[in-house]
Amino acid sequence: MMEQIPVVAVVGPTATGKSALAVTLAEHFDGEVVSADSMQVYRGMEIATASPAEYEMHGIPHHLIGCIDPTEEFSVARYCALAHPILADIHARSKLPILCGGTGLFVDSLLRCVDFSVENTDPAVRAQLHSQLDEEGLDAMLSEIAAFDPASYERLKTERNPRRILRCIEVYRTTGRTVTELNIEATRYESRYRPLKIGLKTSDRAVLYDRIDARVDAMLDMGLLDEAREVQSADIGQTAAMAIGHKELLPYLMGNESLSICTDSLKRATRRYSKRQLTWFLRDDSIHWFDIDMMTLEELSASAEQLIEGTFYAQS
Repeated sequence: MMEQIPVVAVVGPTATGKSALAVTLAEHFDGEVVSADSMQVYRGMEIATASPAEYEMHGIPHHLIGCIDPTEEFSVARYCALAHPILADIHARSKLPILCGGTGLFVDSLLRCVDFSVENTDPAVRAQLHSQLDEEGLDAMLSEIAAFDPASYERLKTERNPRRILRCIEVYRTTGRTVTELNIEATRYESRYRPLKIGLKTSDRAVLYDRIDARVDAMLDMGLLDEAREVQSADIGQTAAMAIGHKELLPYLMGNESLSICTDSLKRATRRYSKRQLTWFLRDDSIHWFDIDMMTLEELSASAEQLIEGTFYAQS
């Protein structure tokens, strides 16, 4: 049997303090942080994606933040291809890899070592699907998926993520096989990791929404409008364009809407995203959950450190 690399994964919805906890744990266990956020990889979008600032990193190395140009498309397959050697290198240097982020698909695919080599990409099919989506709408696309992949339909009808819905159909049209079938096949091998997942949430949803609203206000104070103006003026790719934080401000930048209305739209979009994140992670029974509104950061850190000690460092 191959040696499994110990990995701590700090997960949960946005605005729950994942980055702060990851840094604290990295300081305690001599670790390094690897982002598991689908948008933090993009350069020039640090404010919108809530990427930790230099002073917040406390000198801890952070990986997969601001490393991809916004013009490039980015996928879970590419993320895993980049992250696997990083985790291996951190472990080889006798440090603890700490995965941190709220993109559940990235976290799960990486830790389960999903094999993406069987998936095909066809630009012509993808273009056709985008046209079909514009003409028929999301519900029609979901109905098509229900006919050939009911399991994916049940998941996607809740997420309602257009990119994943189109990808599900694209895989079927180009391979003749469903995403569900390919996922089962792709995870038939043993994972190279031994993960410990720590989840952060709030016992009161209103507390999380207040934290989200406060974060959006802070982002605007930090220069989110200037960042959005610069990014939107560039020829960015479809993936980067989906980032929450810029597109909601576009009507204001174009002079079509007031800043207050666009700010409220951004807060609503972020709250909806946090619900989707929580739905994804709550399905995972292996996550050890902590309610951040019931604990101070010091108490949370102490409990998480005790959990990690008992899992990876306990004497046999």
